[in-house]
Amino acid sequence: LKLTQSPRHGGESVAEVLRAHGVKFVFTLVGGHISPILVACEKLGIRIVDTRHEATAVFAADAVARLSGTVGVAVVTAGPGLTNTVTAVKNAQMAESPVLVMGGAAGTLLQGRGALQDIDQMSLFKPLCKFCASVRSVREIIPTVRKALAIAQSGTPGPVFIEFPIDTLYPFHLVSKEFGVKNPPKGIMGKIVTWYLHNHLNNLFAGAWETRDLFPLPVHIPQATDDQVQKCIELVSRAKKPVILLGSQATLPPTPADNIRMALESLGIPCFLGGMSRGMLGRDSALHIRQNRRDALKDADLVLLAGTVCDFRLSYGRVLSRHSKIIAVNRDKTQLLKNSDMFWKPTVAIQGDAGSFLIRLSQGLKGHKCPEDWPQSLKAGDVIKEKVNRLKADEKTDHHLNPLRVLHRVDELMADDSIIVADGGDFVGSAAYILKPRGPLRWLDPGAFGTLGVGGGFALGAKLCRPESEVWIIYGDGSLGYSVAEFDTFTRHKTPIIALVGNDACWSQISREQVPILGSNVACGLAFTDYHIVADGYGGKGVQIGRKDEDKLDDLIKEAQKETREGRATLLNVLIGKTNFREGSISV
Repeated sequence: LKLTQSPRHGGESVAEVLRAHGVKFVFTLVGGHISPILVACEKLGIRIVDTRHEATAVFAADAVARLSGTVGVAVVTAGPGLTNTVTAVKNAQMAESPVLVMGGAAGTLLQGRGALQDIDQMSLFKPLCKFCASVRSVREIIPTVRKALAIAQSGTPGPVFIEFPIDTLYPFHLVSKEFGVKNPPKGIMGKIVTWYLHNHLNNLFAGAWETRDLFPLPVHIPQATDDQVQKCIELVSRAKKPVILLGSQATLPPTPADNIRMALESLGIPCFLGGMSRGMLGRDSALHIRQNRRDALKDADLVLLAGTVCDFRLSYGRVLSRHSKIIAVNRDKTQLLKNSDMFWKPTVAIQGDAGSFLIRLSQGLKGHKCPEDWPQSLKAGDVIKEKVNRLKADEKTDHHLNPLRVLHRVDELMADDSIIVADGGDFVGSAAYILKPRGPLRWLDPGAFGTLGVGGGFALGAKLCRPESEVWIIYGDGSLGYSVAEFDTFTRHKTPIIALVGNDACWSQISREQVPILGSNVACGLAFTDYHIVADGYGGKGVQIGRKDEDKLDDLIKEAQKETREGRATLLNVLIGKTNFREGSISV
């Protein structure tokens, strides 16, 4: 067929590249600007998963990126469709997740002329993304998408953005009908306008369907040098009280998480696990220390920061002792040296991949093991503190259930293959101390941005990647409000999850400080709302659990597990008393 009659369209080019890169899922909220991409992807066997909010689509893509080791993909429409994703894209940037966001845009000739949903999208996304491109002709689609996918995964992973003006995605005959001049002005002006439009159209589609390479471009991952590794081998071999702080970066491709676990066990060094690295050592490892981190860092003679950043989570580096040797490994130079000008100094700073560094370190230290009395003494501190905390779970609350008891029962009963999604403040803060992920890549939290609203999207992406696993969302009653509508998505796309809502009728994390400091609970109060009925309305199964149900708590949790095995998303609306569970201090 001549170019002008060809039914082919730019959406097909997008879909071909995604398939060649092994993309299995595309998350979206539909819009006319982007329909050709969705239809073409579906035709090629890529599953289209439509959500009830664009932020959820990006959160789901983020979860897929973390769990699958590939790029997560979200496609949304122009204007408000894209502005709705901004928080989720920023979250992916700070969590270092490789996510490709593709958005519609007004036609190439109409941008800046007041077309529907036409805004300057590129300016919005440039500060959020590693790479931004606006496609200006159909022939650019394949090379641009390939380049974006490679950049998303290279160096420090992160989000990338491609804007598709509507006339780059639809077939020639439809675009020409839309842009053709129906009544051109008479005379020379009319001829110039007609010539310009004709020329523009031809350029837009020139070379559109030439054969192009679709397959992945090389991905660059920075590595430690042999000299750096050797220096670290010597430092670790001399250490009597070493500690490893593992961050999310340690779970990134290309090193399998199980290989990293074996390397850590071979080294025998006590580990504190944060972010995506939670669960790296399994549920009850002798090397995984959960409590008294500040004291351990004070005593340590060597600290290895493997993808861990000296930001607010480490008091900007102030928790590190001046007497410790410090090895820092991070793919990102800025994060590697964050606050080293003020509060701490690295002995060795390596801009490189943390996972492969740990493998090389353990290989170089074969036969050497950390003195066993050091991890044993730290573990003994864990046992003492956790015994004290466990007693708090048995205290009676005035009216509602003790949330710590609820979380302990869930931890006992959840399946070994469970994936835990953390979305909330106070209740989720308690859950982070009590729930023990059973293995690597089984804990999903927002990361350094501390975003509320990740729950629905993260769980959706997790259940699609691991359909056989139990997926739990641990919600606060505040954070639930952001994504409870995704129960509709769970039902339509047959992705049954379990949502556990700690309902204390309050934004408690804020209220706990606002009331004593400022004397008012304004804007912190919620109600003991019937969230379980909302879940029912969206096609799921909702259950309320209060004080009267205390004796059958285990049965209700098991029933929820059975419901999800049978294909229904379930919401447990648990009425709880107030808690304070930070650094092992609890008040109920």
